[in-house]
Formats: sequence, structure tokens, C-alpha cells
Amino acid sequence: MVKVLVPLFTGFEEIEAITIIDILRRAGVEVVTAGLSPNPVMGAHGIPVLADIGIEAAEADTYTGIVLPGGAGTATLRADPRVRTLVTNFYQQGKTTAAVCAAPTVLSDLGLLKDKKATSYPSVRASMVVGTYLEDSVVVDDVIITSRGAGTAMAFALELAARFSSPEKAQAVADAVLADYQLIACGA
Repeated sequence: MVKVLVPLFTGFEEIEAITIIDILRRAGVEVVTAGLSPNPVMGAHGIPVLADIGIEAAEADTYTGIVLPGGAGTATLRADPRVRTLVTNFYQQGKTTAAVCAAPTVLSDLGLLKDKKATSYPSVRASMVVGTYLEDSVVVDDVIITSRGAGTAMAFALELAARFSSPEKAQAVADAVLADYQLIACGA
């Protein structure tokens, strides 16, 4: 079964994380949240979320992909050696490595975007080392999928659903939640 890891850290953007988790689960994808700190993990806007596991229990070998939400606490995500190791392992294994908002800076810091197309939240663009920076809502380049922010979270999550499930399933979920959805590339 497809299983996706979503790390949660103090200051994560709730709209991004919960939209990703919810849409993927609606598409039949098993999503495991991994807290960088003990439960509950506090979001950027004071919403506590219970992670399924601690990040130390996550191993890239047992997952199909990793999706990083962004938010005010992204510096914590960028600096965490456990996250850096996981992201590197996912990418090296050719597994989907996705990030939204400020979280693409994690991929950039690791050198994973230097020859790729990617996007991010506008305020972190200057710190991104990327082959081609785009301002599209969602950018897909092989196993790397990036998106801009909370306002693009639904399109990002549906693109991930197409990748991890199928384009048809992603469209069915989009129809069920009344989202205006156009497949970019995943699963096509």
C-alpha cells in the first residue's frame, strides 16, 4: 500500500498540513504524521495536532514519499538532522519528495533543486538555489513537487493524490470537495 510521511513541527502551517493529510486520505493513501517534538505539535496559529509517531521512528524505506508542509517554523524543519537525512534518503531512492510554502528551502539546502524546476513562498525565493524558479501554484519536476503556500494547498494536495493514487481518484476527490482541479503532470 502507498504510505506517505508528513513531518509536523512547531509552527507548521495548519492549512497546508491538514489539507495534504485530508486530501491524501480521501484518495485512499495512508498518511503518517511524524512529530519533531512531543505531542501535541503546535501549529503556527495555535492549533495543536497529535502526530501519529515521533520523527525518530520514521524510516524512508517504509514510505512511498514525503511531503513537507511549510509555515513560520520552517527554520526548525530545515535545521533538523533527522528531517535532512529522511529527505535525502527519499530523494536518493527516487521517491516523491514534496514541499510547500517555505519548506522547499529544505530541498534547496540539500542541493536537490539545483537542476530542477521549483517554486516556494515568495519571501523565501532569494534563499532558494534552483535550476528554474517558477511562480506557478504547483510545480512538478520528476520526483520533486513544490507549491507556493496555504492558498495553493488544495491544488498541491490534489496533485499529490494523483501521484500517490491515480489521476482519476484525484479528480473524484476534487469533485467531491467541489475543488476546481486541473491535473499538471502526476500520474498522467
